[in-house]
Amino acid sequence: MAERYGGGGGGGGGGSNNPADILAGVMSVLQKRARGFGPIVVALLLVVVALTGFYQVEPGEIAVLRTLGRETSRSEPGLHFRIPLVQTVDTVNTSEVRRIEVGFRGDENRPAEAQMITGDGNMVEAHMTVQYRVADPSKFLFRLSGPEEVLRSAAEVALRSVIGRTTIDDAITRGRGDVQQDTLETLQRLMDAYQSGISVSEVKLQSVDPPAEVKDAFHDVVRAREEKEKLINQARGYQEDVIPRARGEAERTIREAEGYKEQRMLMAKGDAHKFSSIYAEYQKAQKVTRRRMYLETMERVLRKVEQKTIVDGALAGSTVPILALGGPGGAARAMAATNGATP
Repeated sequence: MAERYGGGGGGGGGGSNNPADILAGVMSVLQKRARGFGPIVVALLLVVVALTGFYQVEPGEIAVLRTLGRETSRSEPGLHFRIPLVQTVDTVNTSEVRRIEVGFRGDENRPAEAQMITGDGNMVEAHMTVQYRVADPSKFLFRLSGPEEVLRSAAEVALRSVIGRTTIDDAITRGRGDVQQDTLETLQRLMDAYQSGISVSEVKLQSVDPPAEVKDAFHDVVRAREEKEKLINQARGYQEDVIPRARGEAERTIREAEGYKEQRMLMAKGDAHKFSSIYAEYQKAQKVTRRRMYLETMERVLRKVEQKTIVDGALAGSTVPILALGGPGGAARAMAATNGATP
């Protein structure tokens, strides 16, 4: 080594032991050899950059690109390039609807999360699911540590606050829709305040039950109320059916009465006009008019009588003054038999 890398030797032809001279010799040899391996190293570096620099963003995803740890841009779906070791990529699916459970995990109950106090001082166990999606990838990635756990804790807080101002009857029966809507709004306000980048799409109460010791009694009450509502709805349906029909019947009766009224008025007017006409004729010839009216009246009356008995007071006392008439043509035959007697 001393002979190969050393400078001019000292006495006895021995090599130099100066470390600086030895290091200079080694670097000189490496530089000479590096000239032959340089293109190979460059090619290897280009291959590594090509393999690790390109990345794919799938449909429905957003990629956040960070340069030296700081966010610099976002990438839409497609093929993109980054500088290895300098830039990093975090991909978030913004179209996926995600789900968390509050008060339970699958079939496992979590009493610490589920048990809460209602506004009227009763205890209930509430199980709830929350559906959400990522609205802002940057906030979702960098604002919170463990955003899903933060969301679960915030959902529990929101549900407790809403149940805490709701009576147990409303929470179990007819007010569940309002509880869900109020919880969703409260939860979204909390997540916006945390700058979580999360958008809550649905809050669904799986169950709201009283403690196990009184659950059966509460369910009996609920069933009784449901039966009550059912009967009320049936009664309202019957009311909606009967009242319109009664109104229609009343309207029909009114129309019939109005028609009868018009008919009677017209008949009365006709009778009055007839009377006026007859009276005018009566004024002209009273005796003749009385006789004609008498004959017309008797004609109408006797036409309806099947058996008739006529008594003529003008006959002699020895003759029986009775003539029995009956059947069609009987009156005519009797008139002929009496030789012109006046009926």
